[in-house]
Amino acid sequence: MLRIFVFFLLNALCVAQSSTPTAQDLLKQGQKLNSEGKQDEALALYRQALEMSSNLYEAYLDSGIALDLKGNYTEARQQLAKAIEVAPAESKQQALRAMAVSYALEGNAAGAAKFEQQVFDARMFAHDFIGAAEIANELARIFLESGDAAGAYKWYKSGYETSQQKSDLTVADKNLWLFRWESAQARVAVRSGKTRNDEAQQHIAAAKAALDKANNPDQARFLPYLSGYVAFYAGDYKTAIAELQKADQHDPLILALLAESYEKTGDSSQAAEYYRKVLTLNTHNPTNAFARPLARKKLAGGS
Repeated sequence: MLRIFVFFLLNALCVAQSSTPTAQDLLKQGQKLNSEGKQDEALALYRQALEMSSNLYEAYLDSGIALDLKGNYTEARQQLAKAIEVAPAESKQQALRAMAVSYALEGNAAGAAKFEQQVFDARMFAHDFIGAAEIANELARIFLESGDAAGAYKWYKSGYETSQQKSDLTVADKNLWLFRWESAQARVAVRSGKTRNDEAQQHIAAAKAALDKANNPDQARFLPYLSGYVAFYAGDYKTAIAELQKADQHDPLILALLAESYEKTGDSSQAAEYYRKVLTLNTHNPTNAFARPLARKKLAGGS
């Protein structure tokens, strides 16, 4: 009888131990909840994970992301600063970019630049010219959507020139980067004033020509976004709607531009619908950094 009792006791202990979630289990559950827009529930799990492992990089990173999505930017940066501090070498750039997004959420391009610059410099040091160019473009977009067209131009130009430092770029890749550079110039031009719309249209034509030479059909999906973006800032809201509806409907910035376009045409119902769609996307990246705060403000009755 004693042996049987001991057997069942040990078996029960094993079952109990196997059903106890690990810190990684809690992180995965939290990430799923965060993606569903349940930031408070996710944060509770991240706190539990940190109680189990006080220097768990992912828990600090994910906590910062969830807090940013809630709009608690100061708290988010405290968590992201800790993530940067404890990040393993291979994750340091991820943490720095997340901090940059946190600043972008408040339209603080200068604050974001301090962290993006570190990533750019690290990639340049490693001679990862394409990776560095991508960061330059990422920072340029933050400057552009923050309303700093000059800062955006500087970093987009840096991105293009950096990409060309890769010695073995194929002709197709050269044209792909030319497409990105012309697209950037079109957006910068129209953001610099409606009087520069003709210049923006010239860059759109050049971007299309470069894309044709790049022979990269996957990039064609960015053309309606480009045309719609330029049309919106040129004040042609009907064209903006027509073009943006053909663009990626999972991109929060595109949805926000659609919402603003409908708002400009007097269709407040459709505008609200698109603003609500923005808030269903729980990504932590530069596009959502500008779409999400706008949508939250508009739906709360802000101008």
